[in-house]
Amino acid sequence: MSAPMLRLSLPHIDETAIAAVAEVLRSGQLVQGAQVAAFEAELQQWLGARHAVLVSSGTAALHLALLALGIGPGDAVLVPDFTFPATGNVVKLVGARPVLVDVDAANYCATPAALQRAIEGWRGPERLRALMPVHEFGHPVDMAAVNALAARHGLAVVEDAACAIGARCGDRLAGTLGTVGCISLHPRKTLTTGEGGVLVTDDDVLAQRLRRLRNHGIERTAAGLVFHEAGYNLRLTDMQAALGRAQLPHLDGWISARRALAARYAVVLAPLAACGLLTPPADHAGHSWQTYMVVLAGGIERGGVIRALAAQDIEANLGAQCLSAQPSFADVAVRSPVAQRLYAQGLALPFCEQYGAPEVERVGLALAAALGLHVGAAHAR
Repeated sequence: MSAPMLRLSLPHIDETAIAAVAEVLRSGQLVQGAQVAAFEAELQQWLGARHAVLVSSGTAALHLALLALGIGPGDAVLVPDFTFPATGNVVKLVGARPVLVDVDAANYCATPAALQRAIEGWRGPERLRALMPVHEFGHPVDMAAVNALAARHGLAVVEDAACAIGARCGDRLAGTLGTVGCISLHPRKTLTTGEGGVLVTDDDVLAQRLRRLRNHGIERTAAGLVFHEAGYNLRLTDMQAALGRAQLPHLDGWISARRALAARYAVVLAPLAACGLLTPPADHAGHSWQTYMVVLAGGIERGGVIRALAAQDIEANLGAQCLSAQPSFADVAVRSPVAQRLYAQGLALPFCEQYGAPEVERVGLALAAALGLHVGAAHAR
């Protein structure tokens, strides 16, 4: 009997979560009702923030954050060049200009020093208005330094914690340290509502506007509904909120399991790293490990490795995109050698809290065989 397919990730949805969703379906109250309100209150407590505003996706969270801050045409926003394109897309969608910044080769995040150089070197006609640091795959950015940099230059901080729920920056959680934070609840994330996102802020006025913008510009008053501005329909459903609420009590344990899994990967892959075939990701005490991405050595053809793993029923893929390498960012002139290399050679391996040592050992053996075949073929040529 063959071993089961090892997927990149599996959502952690048990029968209790399924029953909670079924209860909402039977209730007939499906859109942004009591479940959304309760989930927001529970997230606020878990995150240690004044406001958690639920929306339909992580991208919607990023988009509304920029809109609520009044960022638009004539403005520019600093964005890491290695991230999921949604981070840069939303800057374009509000009419502003993304300024792409290269990232660190070890932790895949834009460093405060790189952001500082980008600010000092900016010569565009647009006015720099904000920084969008990304906690890539759950590795915490140095937010104390980023916030100090932003304060010196009068910039807002839109914290992209899409992949970083539970990541810790000192005694604070990722997503709670900027002007506004954005978290994704996509199925690849540790906590999922299918699709969904969270905006996090301690600013009462900003939170009020975010709540308006997600729901047609509406505010409820004693006299009825008031449409204060043109808004969007980016609400989360009560079914999704019920799903998230059922998972939230388990989240701390799941993140701990992911940290243990990452530590096991580091041990299993150490011989391949010692041979110079790959570089493992940098560790950090506060890492929440949404994805485990290694970087293959130059000259190793990633597609061949992915196919070799697939032949062993192991799913692998690239980690994230280099924005400046995408046609949609062809108008943004930048040279990001690290982001380009991560995009070309990054390999995301199967990773979720349901996996343990046996799965990691299986991946390690298959990856060693795939890299050995590749190296052998290269030498034969």
